[in-house]
Amino acid sequence: MMISNLHSSRQIKRVITLFLLVGLAFLFKPLHAQTPEAEKNFQQCKACHNIDGPKLIGPNLAGVEDRHDEAWLIRFIRNSQEVIQSGDPVAVKLFEEYNKIPMPPHDLTDDQIRDMLLYIKNGGKVDPQYASAEPTGGVDEQQALATQIAAEQEAREERLVELERDANRNFGTTFIITLIMLLVVLIDLFVTKVVKARFVHYVLLLVGLSIIGEIMYKEAAALGRQQYYQPEQPVWFSHKIHAGQNQIDCKYCHTAADYSKSAGIPGVGVCMNCHNVVKEGKVTGTEQIAKVVEAWQSGKQIEWVRIHNLPDHVYFSHAQHVNSGKLDCAQCHGEVESMHEVMQVNDLSMGWCLNCHRTTEVQFADNKFYETYEKLHEQFRKGEIKKVTADMVGGADCMKCHY
Repeated sequence: MMISNLHSSRQIKRVITLFLLVGLAFLFKPLHAQTPEAEKNFQQCKACHNIDGPKLIGPNLAGVEDRHDEAWLIRFIRNSQEVIQSGDPVAVKLFEEYNKIPMPPHDLTDDQIRDMLLYIKNGGKVDPQYASAEPTGGVDEQQALATQIAAEQEAREERLVELERDANRNFGTTFIITLIMLLVVLIDLFVTKVVKARFVHYVLLLVGLSIIGEIMYKEAAALGRQQYYQPEQPVWFSHKIHAGQNQIDCKYCHTAADYSKSAGIPGVGVCMNCHNVVKEGKVTGTEQIAKVVEAWQSGKQIEWVRIHNLPDHVYFSHAQHVNSGKLDCAQCHGEVESMHEVMQVNDLSMGWCLNCHRTTEVQFADNKFYETYEKLHEQFRKGEIKKVTADMVGGADCMKCHY
């Protein structure tokens, strides 16, 4: 009996010892990111955050896993604005502390974010088994990307020429031919008198004058409009890379869009928030970013060329459309995130604006801007109207835009 108990005791000790050894192995195992993907994903954060060192736009990330629990970090990294808008006190405090600069959302899985947090915890180091691996892509990837962009640029230019030809075609030839016809008709009517039936002259005169009148109307209506305008900028700046691939929020650069008449053109200091660290692009190399750095060091602003212009007699407020109307930038400016170089895609004519006002439903309920429209609120509550469009709250009133 004693021998049996002794044997059992030895077995228990062996099991305990095994567990202790396994625990110690995990305890002293060096921290490494699981894959190099963590380093790649962290590049999205690198423009605004250091792991350790001088602060950039956002806080340093060393010890972030100690300051916040993992579930909160996953939510915040994936979509910080969603967490802030939910009223989370920690998120709101961070947002206000760092000048209310929005952090772009990141399309990452929970595992990818955990891997990136482990990469941060390990001081920005990848597991040695991957560190010595040959980099994939590299020069070939950059060349393929540059070729793709060149092809897109060529296709865009061809499309632009076609659009300009179809939408803004010159009526010069038609105008000259019609004038010649009118002169011939008038000469025959009063001098040569080859055609005896005068009604023929009158019909041709009416047709000619109608054609010239239509051409004059179209050309006059097009004055001040610049649809498909795409000027060359002093620095080749790609919205497709910044707003599309990197998902930088429009209001990060155009900071005044929700409270001012103009959305604002960013100063070079805004560019340097990121390009203080990012010195080379995959497409342009160092040449274009060097222009930004040079402007910063010399104290001169980059003279960007304005693309979207309205006549002087037209009043337009970004604040009213973005903040009160809750419109998305793309509704007027097109899908800027797909453009390397921005082009004015809509004609921004009065007819275009009025059509939008007549069809666009405003966010009438729970919108403080429209609290004074008591009659409409009453009709809305009674079910007399199902929706409120912009023209119902003054969007078709001449004095709103011309005063």
